[in-house]
Amino acid sequence: MMPPRLPPVGGAHGRPSDAATTRSVLRSLAFVLEAPLLEIAERFSTALAAYLPHSALVIFTEACIGRPQKKAGDEAIISRVTIGELDDLRVVLPRSGAWRGRPVLGGAERDAIGWMASTGALLVLTDPHLATSADDDQRELTSFVDELWQMVAVRIQQQVAAAPPAYLRESRAASSERTRVIAELTDVHATTLETLLAALRSAALDDARARQTATDLAAAAMVRLRTVSDRDRSLAEEPVNAAFARLREDLRPLVRFGNVDVQFIAPPVEGRALPGEVAHTARAVVRGTILAMVDQSEVGRIRVQWDCDGTNLLMNIRDDGPGGLSIDTPAMHQLVLRVHALNGVATTHSTPGWGSELDVRIPLDPLEPPLGHLEEWGLGARELEVLKHVAEGRRNRSIAHELGISENTVKFHIANLFRKMGARSRAEVAAMVHAAR
Repeated sequence: MMPPRLPPVGGAHGRPSDAATTRSVLRSLAFVLEAPLLEIAERFSTALAAYLPHSALVIFTEACIGRPQKKAGDEAIISRVTIGELDDLRVVLPRSGAWRGRPVLGGAERDAIGWMASTGALLVLTDPHLATSADDDQRELTSFVDELWQMVAVRIQQQVAAAPPAYLRESRAASSERTRVIAELTDVHATTLETLLAALRSAALDDARARQTATDLAAAAMVRLRTVSDRDRSLAEEPVNAAFARLREDLRPLVRFGNVDVQFIAPPVEGRALPGEVAHTARAVVRGTILAMVDQSEVGRIRVQWDCDGTNLLMNIRDDGPGGLSIDTPAMHQLVLRVHALNGVATTHSTPGWGSELDVRIPLDPLEPPLGHLEEWGLGARELEVLKHVAEGRRNRSIAHELGISENTVKFHIANLFRKMGARSRAEVAAMVHAAR
């Protein structure tokens, strides 16, 4: 089912001009807001395209640790957009209203319009086509998109906090953003080494000048590499203590105004950083479990403890209530699905009259998908090889280089994967692979 497109805004100032148009706008907006996180960029792009055509749509939000980009449109653009380019764009964007210019996106200067949401999320439309009209009408149009974007950005934030299983599974399965940053670091490192060798071998430079040039090049490259590496780490992982502190902040209203004493036992300071999807899951599970516990009668105290053994995040949540909580409790079902989405284990122990306890173990590293168990899709040997790389988040060029085939051949195999697996996107292919464990 295709989403309804937003109709061209009408009226003297670019706003919906009648009740029918307003209803159409609301229906289309609802279709976007109802979308799962994996589809929200594609639906939003389709909805906007009817009256603000564009070649690609990119959403960048740090709330989605591990999967900060959501993209739709021209593959030549969205496959090459980097975190660094989006960071540079955010610096020049105003805190409110639209910005138009020619930033570098996907390695080339492009016409673009960008908006910042109150949540800190960024929306960019590349090669936007604003119909020739009065400046006031164009400003009203971009203002209208801004209002829509504010609502979509809040919805993204809500869905990330809720940590639905499908999003967690996809986030773990296809960390293509991180793969791309690592590839970018490799390219920068290779270019720096080539430049250093050229300077040292140059007959036009004496020894002193060659050493100075090499030193300057190495220093500049080290700064850039460190900056990109630190940025990648901040978008992919969350220190376990920071994740726990954020949980305490989220639960502050309940602790302050509730009748239950919530005690927090923090993880060790030296605990391993958590991948983004694990941090989101952990907070969502604790919040949901506490709400399920306080919904029982006679609960006066809840203890929340996190620990890390270097391989797993370990969580224990215990109450002093009637001991009626179990995995089969309806309120716990969705929480358990989130844990299972990351190959984790959740168990409950209840003693009537003494309380209930939830133990959770979530591995910090993803498991290798057992590609040998995917015969039901009828894939050939080469298709299985391509599938493995797609599930790891690699792009066509990287896959072609690794397998010693052309990019066109990679595209041919990926098209076959989509057809045989019934998938519509690379992210969906990756999610299906890891769901088939």
